[in-house]
Amino acid sequence: MVSMWGSNKKRNGDAAATQPQNSGPGEQSNPYEHGQEPTERTRLLSDRREGYLDPDDPSVSPYNLWSVRTLRFFSVLFLIISFLWWLALFVSIFVSPPGMHTRGSGFSSLSYTTLAVGNLLVALLFFATPSKAQQVSCLVISVLLLVNTIIIVAVPRLRIEEGWVGIASVLWATIIGAWTVLTDRVVEWGKREEEERLTGREETRRTLREWLAVLADNIVLDVLIIVIVLLSVTLILRARDATLAPRGQRYYIDGDKYQVHLFCEGSATDSKGRRNPTVLIEGGERPVESGLALFTSGALRNGTVSRYCYWDRPGLGWSDNAPSPLSAGMAVDALSETLTRAGEHGPWIVLSAGVGGIYGRIFAARHASEVRGIFLIDALHEDLLYRVGSPGRGFLLWGRGIISPLGFDRLIGALFRGRTREDRVYGRSAQQGDKFIKAKLQENLVANSLSRNEVVTSRAIQSKKTPLVVVSSGVEVRRDSQWERKQRDLTHLTTNLIAWDVVDKSPHEVWRTLEGREILEKRLKELCEA
Repeated sequence: MVSMWGSNKKRNGDAAATQPQNSGPGEQSNPYEHGQEPTERTRLLSDRREGYLDPDDPSVSPYNLWSVRTLRFFSVLFLIISFLWWLALFVSIFVSPPGMHTRGSGFSSLSYTTLAVGNLLVALLFFATPSKAQQVSCLVISVLLLVNTIIIVAVPRLRIEEGWVGIASVLWATIIGAWTVLTDRVVEWGKREEEERLTGREETRRTLREWLAVLADNIVLDVLIIVIVLLSVTLILRARDATLAPRGQRYYIDGDKYQVHLFCEGSATDSKGRRNPTVLIEGGERPVESGLALFTSGALRNGTVSRYCYWDRPGLGWSDNAPSPLSAGMAVDALSETLTRAGEHGPWIVLSAGVGGIYGRIFAARHASEVRGIFLIDALHEDLLYRVGSPGRGFLLWGRGIISPLGFDRLIGALFRGRTREDRVYGRSAQQGDKFIKAKLQENLVANSLSRNEVVTSRAIQSKKTPLVVVSSGVEVRRDSQWERKQRDLTHLTTNLIAWDVVDKSPHEVWRTLEGREILEKRLKELCEA
């Protein structure tokens, strides 16, 4: 027994003499093997992992495998391809490259390509931290995109509107979804193989950083799933709307690039075989079917007019979107070709409202020999086109177009407000559709440049003898003094003004009130008899 105050040198020396030496770095002897008594610092289990690395060593990585590095290389390559395709689709919204025009809006193709880019970015950002939840989410994304592909290909109208560009975009997004599932599985296998080879066992724990990466990965993928679900439901709604048959017919124009809708009703000739004047309706801010066509149909039943025709400008109603850019003069050329293909030759009384007055005036000037009269209903003046072409309005339309494939407004209207197919195609919900938004964006982009130049030219060549009627909204005239001055200026388009009426309590769409309809029908009859 050693004294508490005695020397301990000998004991320490003996202990040092009997302490075995480590045979090398990373090895620690077990005191039990050398007959030593354990202390509080003694390892309970011996370390037999000679030659293995620590699990947290950076060398323990799935990137050691050529197969994993090859998959990452192709993922980067696919991301570059997807981004270039996304850029092409983005540009095609404003200027249609040759062969890339779609008869739909093109916003859906951009959405699917954005999903492909987002899916690849997520896969690359969290490439080295695979998880089961990530694989399940990617699989769900791939299946939902496959369902979208089937719907687009199976529904004829959707297949036509999306074209090869839309089909290729959704199919590419589907393939990318399946690719991310494959890469995640291979990386998981490679990570396990490298851990067993370099550390002696598969690592089951995760660091805080890895858990945060898995959490962020799954949050982003869940958002993508929600987006694809909205795209799918909106696509089903579009398929439902496609079953609504139009009145009249669609005609291929511009080298069969797209179709526009035209409808005519009434008798083309009188009892003596002479051709009756046909009222040609150019709608305003919304499709003609939502109101102005109903007024003209009533005038036909009342005997005020003998025949009328109306068309949907590209992107409105049943008409396809035209290639970009699309000015007012280009749209009038499309109308002229449509009337020729339909066998309609006039004579015409051009009735137009709102922004449609710009299109109607250009048509009347270019077909002066066939036009018997011009009827403007609270029409837009060319000096006010800057309002239509304002950059702020254009940016807002672009933003609405980008999110339009998600169908927030249309889905809420269909599920909770009782909106029907008619509402969505040409009625009160038509402005929520992606085709409508694309048409308004096209109108905005060239309103204060090409379209303004065309309408200014049309005013210069307009026949001064053409009978003219102008009807203005009293509400708009009182609200905006500049609007009142420009309405007055429109009465000087020709020297043959029949009447200028300001309907006191009528809104911009004058036909919405009884007084407005009575004045419109009265003046329309006078114009037909002039």
